[in-house]
Amino acid sequence: MRTTPCLSAIVFGLLSLAPASGQEAAQPPGRAVVSGTVTDSLARAPLAGAIVQLVDASGSSVRATTAMSDSAGRFAFRDVAAGSYLVGFHHPVLDSLGLEPILRRATVGAEQSLRVDLAIPGPARVQAALCGTPGSGASGGLLVGVVRDARGGAPVPGATVQAEWLEMSFGSSGISRSIARRNATTGETGWFVLCDVPNPGTLFLAAGSGSAGTDRVEVDVPRGGFLRRDLFVGEAALARGDAAGDSVPARRTGTGSVSGVVVPAEGGRALEGALIRIEGGPETRADERGAWTLAGVPSGTRILEARAPGYHPVRRAVDIVEGAPPVRIALSTEQMVLDTLRVVVSAPNLRRSGFEERRRLGIGRFLTSEDIARRGLWNTSELIATVPGLHVERSPDGGTVLSMRGTFAERCSPAVVLNGQVMQNLEPDDVDTLVSPKEIAAVEVYTESQVPPQFQVALGGCGSIVIWTK
Repeated sequence: MRTTPCLSAIVFGLLSLAPASGQEAAQPPGRAVVSGTVTDSLARAPLAGAIVQLVDASGSSVRATTAMSDSAGRFAFRDVAAGSYLVGFHHPVLDSLGLEPILRRATVGAEQSLRVDLAIPGPARVQAALCGTPGSGASGGLLVGVVRDARGGAPVPGATVQAEWLEMSFGSSGISRSIARRNATTGETGWFVLCDVPNPGTLFLAAGSGSAGTDRVEVDVPRGGFLRRDLFVGEAALARGDAAGDSVPARRTGTGSVSGVVVPAEGGRALEGALIRIEGGPETRADERGAWTLAGVPSGTRILEARAPGYHPVRRAVDIVEGAPPVRIALSTEQMVLDTLRVVVSAPNLRRSGFEERRRLGIGRFLTSEDIARRGLWNTSELIATVPGLHVERSPDGGTVLSMRGTFAERCSPAVVLNGQVMQNLEPDDVDTLVSPKEIAAVEVYTESQVPPQFQVALGGCGSIVIWTK
């Protein structure tokens, strides 16, 4: 961290000068108190551990008087002689952002105490400094954070951070979609910056360093376009399965643990028996108090899922680190009405599609609204994976891959057709973003030799998954 006594000027900073209250007691005659607070405008919280310096601006002395902000961001210089001073502070966050120390001139009169409030710049100024002025059509959002080691919390330099989100546009030729990506590499302090992310919007975020990494977690950038999200990279997960390797799904294991409680969102008794699991890892059931503990899970930032009959499932990012606080999960009730006539009437796409005619022919596999409701799944990719012959698997880069048996290959990537519109190069995570099971009226699945002409993709060489929404 830079600690030069003579602070460099910078346009960023916030300084207010006002008489300090309650700080003048027991001061020698002709002396004053210079006090104030340091605030982290990015975290909207007091900044503890800032090294605040008071330097004689007259040039008669190069010695700097130093104070450190406490847990409430407060600092004070006592017994200050009248004169002109430079006031500023240093902190690792400034170094991480590449910003110079904050600096202002303050004039102290005889026995006139001053209040000096300093701050790390707000989101708009930091964004301008880190990303420049957003270009034409840019969303202008900014995501920053620190990648840390799950074992001890030390910053991880050189880690790779990737953000992805789905961009869709509607034109005369139909729906076009693309996956937007932003990548960053952490600096020496583990800090990363991702510019021009959705503002507001939802994206998927992951980090990795060597064999250690995080899950691909969903984060929401709030309106205003600034989000700070630290990530913890943990141990490489071990796959655990049966000796045959195929009758028991492989599960990720590790040395971490997490505990908490699951309750209804609207009061009532604890959700005894609720299923809690780490995505792809160990699972457990809540006890009569709704309490649960998961042991042997991979450390780091992971996806935790909670389910209970009659409630909406919840998926959230949790940090599996030593000393992490318990996780409280509130589940909302789910009202499901299985009315076939009502579903058909409210689904004009399905009614005009010829779905029932193709279903009667028996070529392909079909899921009706009743089939979908009975499965009670939260993600469309999970729903698709229940169809025999379809596979949803995690790829080495942390994403997911959708495949089925092909005519000329053991596995191929099927086309996804949404309401008659072919969606090119979709991954399961993209499908989850586009549509949820509760929005689906029916699903058709065809191998390459079965695909009806209207759902075929030229030179595709694979089958098709056809989804009709309500």
